[in-house]
Amino acid sequence: MAEHGMGIDASEKSALLDKRIDCLDKGFVRLIDVMGDDASIVQAARVSYGSGTKKVHEDRGLIRYLLRHAHTTPFEMVEFKFHVKLPIFVARQWIRHRTANVNEYSGRYSEMKDEFYTPSIQDIRPQSVSNKQGRSDETLPDGMAEQAADAFKKGQDDAYAQYQEFLEQGIAREIARINLPVSNYTEWYWKIDLHNLFHFLRLRVDAHAQYEIRVFAEAIAELVKPFVPHAWEAFEDYILNAHRMTAPEMKVMKYLLQSLTMPSDEQLAELGLKGREAVEFKDKMQGLFSQDNP
Repeated sequence: MAEHGMGIDASEKSALLDKRIDCLDKGFVRLIDVMGDDASIVQAARVSYGSGTKKVHEDRGLIRYLLRHAHTTPFEMVEFKFHVKLPIFVARQWIRHRTANVNEYSGRYSEMKDEFYTPSIQDIRPQSVSNKQGRSDETLPDGMAEQAADAFKKGQDDAYAQYQEFLEQGIAREIARINLPVSNYTEWYWKIDLHNLFHFLRLRVDAHAQYEIRVFAEAIAELVKPFVPHAWEAFEDYILNAHRMTAPEMKVMKYLLQSLTMPSDEQLAELGLKGREAVEFKDKMQGLFSQDNP
């Protein structure tokens, strides 16, 4: 690792570039190119914060301060480009994140491949009662998942056979493809800055995200972490593993905490809050219990 953990050296970068992580049954994620690292975030921040900032913050502390207070522009100075092979239905979810540059395989110019995603038996589950857009943790009655998997495969085979027949008859590729299912695999190049990548990962590595897209998000996370270790640490602490609170929830917290005392600085440090973060926490608590806060 490079000095002070601000990035990776050339040999480590070379090992990660073009590294392929397989996803699902036929998909993958490959890291194609990277621009920037933790040092790039610090460099960009100090343009706006001034050279004197170096005396106040260490680099790690500055990165954590920026993300903690949602000063996200410096994180846009780091970019990652990936080559991804994924089922079309995953791509349709993925493309909802409109803050990236995408170039996708074209079924108009090229013949669609005979590659389809079929979920494993254990991943074919009933609809969740509590989550309208997800599957439950329960299993289907005996044999039903196997029957569904066989039906998926037969439908895919039939659709692709018809597609090939259309092509042989001279029907244009752009028309012949229209009955192919969304389980068909596609590929794209996807380039995104770190700020928007963090937003993508916050939503897609979450346990509530659909399993099939979560697999790809976890692969991307594995490839990104070594390039921005300080930023990733801050992302985990302040976004990925953090929780927002609404105004009504804050009122409840105020009620619950009224009889408690503020921990000492030593106790806060033992719990992971020290220095500037401890000061900010105490300011929040004072604001929570102020007379002006209902």
